[in-house]
Amino acid sequence: MSTISHWIDGAAVTVPDARTQPVFNPATGEVTGQLQLADTALVDRAVASASAAAAEWRRSSLARRTQVLFAFRELVRTHADELAAAITAEHGKVLDDAAGEVARGLDNVDYAVGIAEHLKGSYSAEVSTGIDVRTVREALGVVVGITPFNFPVMVPLWMCTTAIAAGNAFVLKPSERDPSASLLLADLWQQAGLPDGVFTVVQGDPTAVQALIDHPDVAAVSFVGSTPVAKSVYESGTRAGKRVQALGGAKNHMVVLPDADLGMAADAAVSAAYGSAGERCMAVSVLVAVGDVADQLIKEITVRANDIVIGDGTVAGTGMGPLITEAHRDRVAGYVDAGAAAGATVVLDGRRSELPASGFFLGPSLIDHVSEEMSVYRDEIFGPVLSVVRVDTFDEAIALVNRNEYANGVALFTRDGGAARQFERDIEVGMVGVNVPIPVPVAHHSFGGWKNSLFGSHHMYGPEGLAFFTRAKVVTSRWPDPATSTVDLGFPRNR
Repeated sequence: MSTISHWIDGAAVTVPDARTQPVFNPATGEVTGQLQLADTALVDRAVASASAAAAEWRRSSLARRTQVLFAFRELVRTHADELAAAITAEHGKVLDDAAGEVARGLDNVDYAVGIAEHLKGSYSAEVSTGIDVRTVREALGVVVGITPFNFPVMVPLWMCTTAIAAGNAFVLKPSERDPSASLLLADLWQQAGLPDGVFTVVQGDPTAVQALIDHPDVAAVSFVGSTPVAKSVYESGTRAGKRVQALGGAKNHMVVLPDADLGMAADAAVSAAYGSAGERCMAVSVLVAVGDVADQLIKEITVRANDIVIGDGTVAGTGMGPLITEAHRDRVAGYVDAGAAAGATVVLDGRRSELPASGFFLGPSLIDHVSEEMSVYRDEIFGPVLSVVRVDTFDEAIALVNRNEYANGVALFTRDGGAARQFERDIEVGMVGVNVPIPVPVAHHSFGGWKNSLFGSHHMYGPEGLAFFTRAKVVTSRWPDPATSTVDLGFPRNR
């Protein structure tokens, strides 16, 4: 059994007599490691190292930063299989899914490699006689990323690549459920030539989170997690004077119009609802069937869901792995009972699937005739449970989605371009897919929802991520002949 430690000042750090927490393999239920949990003293040590490194790194040339990023990019690509294996071992998602996570994380490294272009700033000559104005973007200093268990490689790469490219030192607090991948990333950053202290890993629980948020030398906090915790992090961080972006939960709808190809829509619904056992903030959890399409869609989905092979993600042919913990598996399973008790129809019950004897497994569940007041509709379940809501018209579908407190992602399946255009304009959701069930933007756009899916003004990665991890400075300058200097008490104006 391994001891999973921190990474400070370019080296693994183990603390004697530290508090620990077990790390499980969700596919077997076995404890595979003991995670050391940071206290405030270790957080102080980590931030002090990062602060010293930030002072030097922000003065490094864009050419040097780009060289490090290029090297890191190639190292992540070379070690993609190792990263994917670490994800599967502690999260449980199947290897192919884990490899896809690494690939999408690499997209953000590709974006950060272009930092010289992204930080060019702007310049205006002769805005007034002899006066020029330029705008530059500068690093903040020490920034913190607090990341969720469901993407232990991709989400850290969403944050750290842009933050580091912009000249900051980055402190990662990964999920305590699957922490080992963070140390692999730390080692790859070091191999790429990143100076010690610019990338730091602090393992921990809420004690470490609060210590990082409260620390006076931390300038910004980037967070991804559930809505209640995101809101708490945002409020706590802003009270402490930090810049905070906090991405919360979701209840993503997939609207299917009568003209849609129902086979394609069923493929998309199964893929987006049950992929990674539903543990994605962009997973489809509500199917909105418009008109008379519900019965046929349910038949198509049932056939496909029954064909999913459930088991250990390291075994070839497995389609869906376990959930992250036993407690979470039981919580998700409870929603099937809650739906039935509220009057919904359980078409597929994941608890009755033929499941492996050990591990935290749950099969796909499909629940029909769900209404808005049911908990299975209201709550973010974060598991392989797909609810079907039936509406008569397209306008009802849009109104249903817009009433929901979450507004992370939404998808529309149709062959009607006019309907799609109306949907794009009228829907009040941050990320929209048209015949795309999981509309996660590419790296040169930005990721984030609306309403209770986002706290703060910036979305993540891409242009908005760069804006979050930097601040603008405007310089106004002139070089006059001293002989022309006079006293002028009037407010400056362009001449």
